[in-house]
Amino acid sequence: MPLLSDWNGDATRAFDVAFEPVGMRDVAIRSAFLIRDGATIEAAWLLGGDMPDLDAVLEAARA
Repeated sequence: MPLLSDWNGDATRAFDVAFEPVGMRDVAIRSAFLIRDGATIEAAWLLGGDMPDLDAVLEAARA
């Protein structure tokens, strides 16, 4: 499954998951998105400092 490296923060801002810890800009809240056909968000997990439930992410992707 493809992963995204968002070095300039465009996706972080577009998905509205940016925050500014200790003066740093465009840091993403720990999150995972299941995107169908490159356009439709099927599910999203936004968990702040915790890791997403990877079993739930994989189960949703398989479905």
